Amino acid sequence: MTTNFARDYHCKDEELTVICDFASISLKRDLGDFEDYSPKFNETYASGFDAKILMMNELVEAKSETVELKAITARLYATLDGLTTPINRLTGYINLAQPGITISSNDFGLAQLRKAIANKDAESAIQSLRTINANIVKYNEQLSAQGFTRQLADRFTNAAVAIAFDNKRQYEIAKNRKAIVQNNLGLFNGLYAQLSEILDVGKILYKSDDPAKLQEYTFSELKKQVRRIAKLTVEAK
Repeated sequence: MTTNFARDYHCKDEELTVICDFASISLKRDLGDFEDYSPKFNETYASGFDAKILMMNELVEAKSETVELKAITARLYATLDGLTTPINRLTGYINLAQPGITISSNDFGLAQLRKAIANKDAESAIQSLRTINANIVKYNEQLSAQGFTRQLADRFTNAAVAIAFDNKRQYEIAKNRKAIVQNNLGLFNGLYAQLSEILDVGKILYKSDDPAKLQEYTFSELKKQVRRIAKLTVEAK
């Protein structure tokens, strides 16, 4: 039977390993000071900490799943972006079919789909496409009379299937990673315990003499730095 542990750390699982990476860089730079304070903090201690980080990082972001997730995300975004032209064409047919079609292009579901594409929101796109595909069936006669084709209709139905499939696979990967972390939470808590030990000694060494280094051994500051970098990475994409 799997033992359920509570998290000792207050950050995301994937953030913990990055925070530990930052702390490891500081530790190795300041190892002489640490070893002067206690012989416990030697090269073996530092390399052991790195080995734990590497092992935990592999659990959080298994390389095979990371590669697959990147491919899925790229394909999902391409499918969403590929709907822009079909939306424009369908909007035109809806306008041409007025007043035979009693709803506007916005009520048809196209405005919501445009927003979902802009936000790269797969779940919202799936919901919008359900509305659009239902309305295409409902108003097929009026749209076809204006030149709307089966091929264009297929762009929406095929996109709905593709986006739903990729969104489901993303969820499965995320769920699997959470299960892996939960099953190994004792190890993650152990990594956090060693991190806390390093940060505690760092505070002892630098609290009075080096405010800049003190920040490097403060968990809240390290977490802010990790989130700042993550935000910049997302914005740069």
